[in-house]
Amino acid sequence: MEIKGDACGLSPSRPVQQLVYTKAKAPHRVIIPLDRNWTFKERDGESSEFLPVAQFPTNIHLDLIHHKIIPDLFIGKNEIDVQWVGEKAWVYKTSFPSPVLQDNKAVLAFDGLDTFATVVFNGKEILKTMNMFVPERVDVTGLLKSNEDNVLEIAFAPTYLIGKKLVEDLPEHQWGCWNGDPSRLAVRKAQYHYGWDWGPTLLTCGPWRPINLDVYSSRISDLYFSTKVDKSLESAQVEAKADVEGETAEVTFEISLHGTTVSKETVNVEKGFATATFWTQNPELWYPASYGKQPLYTLTASLTSGMTEYDTVSKRFGLRRAELIQRKLQDAPGTTFFFEINNIPMFCGGSNWIPADNFIPRIRPQKYRDWIKLLVEGNQVMIRVWGGGIFEEQSFYDACDEMGVLVWQDFLFACGNYPATRGFLDLVQREARANVKLLRHHPSIVIWAGNNEDYQYQESENLHYDRKDKDPSSWLKSNFPARYIYEKLLLDITKELVPGTYYHPGSPFGGKDTRDPTVGDIHQWNVWHGTQEKYQDFDKLSGRFVSEFGMEAFPNIKTIDSYLPKGKQDVDRYPQSSTVDFHNKATGHERRIALYLVENMQYKFEPFEQFVYCTQLMQAECLASAYRLWKRQWKGPGREYCAGALAWQLNDCWPVTSWSIADYYLRPKQAYYAIKRELAPITIGLKRTVHSTPADKYTRVYIKTVHKIEMWACNLSLQQRTVAVHLKAWDIVTGQKTYSNILHRAFVLEPNRSLEIAELEFPVRIPGAEEESRTVVAAYLVEDGTQIARYVSWPEPLKYVQLQQPRDLRVGLAPDADVVEISAEVPVKGVVLEAGDEGVGFEDNCVDVVPGEVVRVG
Repeated sequence: MEIKGDACGLSPSRPVQQLVYTKAKAPHRVIIPLDRNWTFKERDGESSEFLPVAQFPTNIHLDLIHHKIIPDLFIGKNEIDVQWVGEKAWVYKTSFPSPVLQDNKAVLAFDGLDTFATVVFNGKEILKTMNMFVPERVDVTGLLKSNEDNVLEIAFAPTYLIGKKLVEDLPEHQWGCWNGDPSRLAVRKAQYHYGWDWGPTLLTCGPWRPINLDVYSSRISDLYFSTKVDKSLESAQVEAKADVEGETAEVTFEISLHGTTVSKETVNVEKGFATATFWTQNPELWYPASYGKQPLYTLTASLTSGMTEYDTVSKRFGLRRAELIQRKLQDAPGTTFFFEINNIPMFCGGSNWIPADNFIPRIRPQKYRDWIKLLVEGNQVMIRVWGGGIFEEQSFYDACDEMGVLVWQDFLFACGNYPATRGFLDLVQREARANVKLLRHHPSIVIWAGNNEDYQYQESENLHYDRKDKDPSSWLKSNFPARYIYEKLLLDITKELVPGTYYHPGSPFGGKDTRDPTVGDIHQWNVWHGTQEKYQDFDKLSGRFVSEFGMEAFPNIKTIDSYLPKGKQDVDRYPQSSTVDFHNKATGHERRIALYLVENMQYKFEPFEQFVYCTQLMQAECLASAYRLWKRQWKGPGREYCAGALAWQLNDCWPVTSWSIADYYLRPKQAYYAIKRELAPITIGLKRTVHSTPADKYTRVYIKTVHKIEMWACNLSLQQRTVAVHLKAWDIVTGQKTYSNILHRAFVLEPNRSLEIAELEFPVRIPGAEEESRTVVAAYLVEDGTQIARYVSWPEPLKYVQLQQPRDLRVGLAPDADVVEISAEVPVKGVVLEAGDEGVGFEDNCVDVVPGEVVRVG
């Protein structure tokens, strides 16, 4: 077979064939995907038969499901019946013909092997792995066969059993964790595979990322760069760099934008390294969503000698200034913790991200794009990649780059006391260096954090931690040795490889301890966990940056129906069934959901749809309260008391009741829409307060009580706006309007801050009624006759409210647009729209309706 040209591809599924080049030497690098002919079997099983894989890349559970050896693990309680899979050894095998190398070398490149793998190539062991997250490369030039297929075989040992042995072999370490088995701490595998309080225990193995045969004589082993945008934003510098392997003379660096070359320079390669510096005036800057556009430059490096090109590599990047500002506040203790992008201080409203599936290989790039699109359409600007998962796929970060989402990236440690032996530190160092290099070109990543909640675990277990001790070697001798990883090893690596990106030792981390709300970030779990505070009091539970908080809710009823076993839908289709309960992994979830429901809602278990609705309404009210009250504390320069709120969590990894705001199938819960409203660029907020004054200091009877309402607005846009402020009220029972007033006709909303508007005594009088508890109040911002913000305040808790059966509730399509119009004669709380067609979505949902208005939903 003859292949014309400088490069070729090879499909291993075809008959044995050779690749012959028309030239004496074909210098250009060729990357051949080894994604065909893969088979698998249990290593020590009774059957010697290899079965074809379901896909590639893959993992063992996907392949066993494909062959119906195990059932769908997301149905019913099937998770229990497949735990044996994680304690067996498995073998994967493929074969492929050799290219004719001439003077080139051939390298097997493994992007990810999960986790303890032994690789044999043509009968020779070439690699042993111990880390799921580290790409590996092995030169197999001398092992390729010329006249027959090459055989590649990978044996995967059971990670769980190896982890247990590693724990046993290190008895002096104080092993312990939240979630999963403590043996997970000993191995470098996705920690959520061991089970979490939102996900199943499914210990996968297999070739989970691509495997390629890399054929070249010379190559660019890494293309990277540093960027500096001047404070004036009028100029930028790009220092392009290439690490080169092989004997070549030159690298040509080219920077392009929108397909047009901006700059180009050819430089010599010296000692395997080439670099060139570019300057540009008036650069097109990358901005987060809603603050500007996201132009992405392309840096291309071509490796040449004379007229011969050996390799070409391209990466996209964005030009932006990104800083984390920690400075003293004007009139409050502690320091700020806010991100400034291109000189713009930002309130970062967003969510936390967990892996979108228990089986990563089946997540397609489009699904990542769909998730990030959902986030952006929900007015969110930041996503935190949580430390118990994985360094995500490039397509995830590409989507964030393209859509303007800021990424908070954790290193992969979560909720435990990790060891710090020499061997473990070596694993972590390789892992961290490899993945920072893979991800450092993404403009979306603005912070790296050392771990998730490991400092909280240290505090809960009273492990040794002396902030005054600055000697890293002494940390290794303590019973919290992983401090060395977070405050020395990872710090040094990020300083070297991404010096322009802030490194945070952990999340949460900051002041005198992880609960200190005045410094750094906090995880606010005293709603749901901890002291189980009322969610109406989130303003008292604030911090400089709240990187976790949440409330559980059941998923869409269609999602619940999807996991009920066939033949048991009627038996198990109720909130407290064992199957439904099995699909909630949070300890004590029954008590916590019940607590917050009974405190706030009039709820019932039947029909099931009504109960699901109540949990979703409760979650929506809870999370909206947090965003609304914490945004109020974004007061402008010197008064950035709270600068961010990231809900736990955006997504799920399987069909489950959890804290997610959209379920496994990307079906938004009602909280998603509530958050979208609260994170709109311009909002108005109300809070009801009660003020009691006794007639004298001893009485408990003669007390004057005054109900007041506080009003504020938040303008996250960068433009000053002048608005009219309207306030209205209605009797919940009769629907009668009891108050209507224009409080301001020209109220100025300063840019990028919240502003207090008024504090009023309760603005209604209803004869013979408890006026506050029977009144719904709505506030509006109106600009040039157009309503730009609205908020409806209800008496709380809602369980006390005399909600009426909606009278004359009208829901219909507008005649001239794809808009649903909703109206009613009495106030209605939380109207939810659903479409029978899964392809139909709504721009808003769970909306409040008041008399005399038409709510329009796209």
